[in-house]
Amino acid sequence: ARHKGKRVLVTTFASNVARLQTLGEVARETGRRVCVAGRSLDRIIEVAQDNGYLEEFPETVDFDTAMGLPRGEVLILATGGQGEPRAALSRIAEGNHPLELSSGDVVLFSSRQIPGNEIAIGKVQNQLAARGITMVTDRQSLIHVSGHPGRPELEALYSWLRPQVLVPVHGEMKHMTEQAQLAKECQIPRAVVQSNGDIVRLAPDEPGRLAQVRHGRFVLDGDIIAPSDGEAVVMRRRIAQEGVVVVVLVPGETPVIEAIGLPLDEDMPDFLADAQQHIVAAVGKLKGRDARDPAAIHEAARLAARRAAQRWSGKRPQVRVLMPGA
Repeated sequence: ARHKGKRVLVTTFASNVARLQTLGEVARETGRRVCVAGRSLDRIIEVAQDNGYLEEFPETVDFDTAMGLPRGEVLILATGGQGEPRAALSRIAEGNHPLELSSGDVVLFSSRQIPGNEIAIGKVQNQLAARGITMVTDRQSLIHVSGHPGRPELEALYSWLRPQVLVPVHGEMKHMTEQAQLAKECQIPRAVVQSNGDIVRLAPDEPGRLAQVRHGRFVLDGDIIAPSDGEAVVMRRRIAQEGVVVVVLVPGETPVIEAIGLPLDEDMPDFLADAQQHIVAAVGKLKGRDARDPAAIHEAARLAARRAAQRWSGKRPQVRVLMPGA
């Protein structure tokens, strides 16, 4: 009733069947037809009804029918509350979907932001705000409560299934260890607490962790699949951010320096001259064994070049010192 005459869209987690049941009841009580946008929502509703749930869920209408109804007579259920770029809500916010919202319409976020999704959700909400669409989140109204089961629900589930092995997944380590403790209290014989990449044996021998495999985010780097935080990728990011200075040292000659990616422009000649002087001075200060040690000479020249670059540009470039014949 609060949003009478407005087209209302609700985005929620597709797997929260109880929430879908509530929304179906709200639609019926407020005289709105239900339109579902999102394959995961369609699938969950179908599976739930096949298993005896959502039996009184209102018959849904297609996109064209929804757009032909008066604005106050449609309730849209959409995926994308976490800002997923290909989900229905993101496409609706972009104006790239058969369902359309206009200024004054309402979007209810019946979900909480999952950590890490803030930027994606913010993008969608900014697109909606730019079009004059009203948004309601759990910060403004009591429209969401966690759908995760508590201890009593988990205890009931374990009593029904009576598993022999429990492998907690999806959560932080503190959550999974607590889940393993609950399993012990529920008389589950074995609980295996694992981490990403662990290979877990369930049977036929004693359940447990066997080994670990490489895991995480990988990128295609040329023809090689490599970790996104691998040394080569990290180094290129660092070079892109800070630049590179190459120093060639030949005994008895002035150092040859080439700087790549430093924002010096017309100051470059002065920087090169200053860096040469400081490199010569730094190497000249070496005494005794260090004065003849290629490693000590290399490090003195590297630090002098990097400090000069930082003074002149504020950058801390990667410095490579080449010593032919050393």
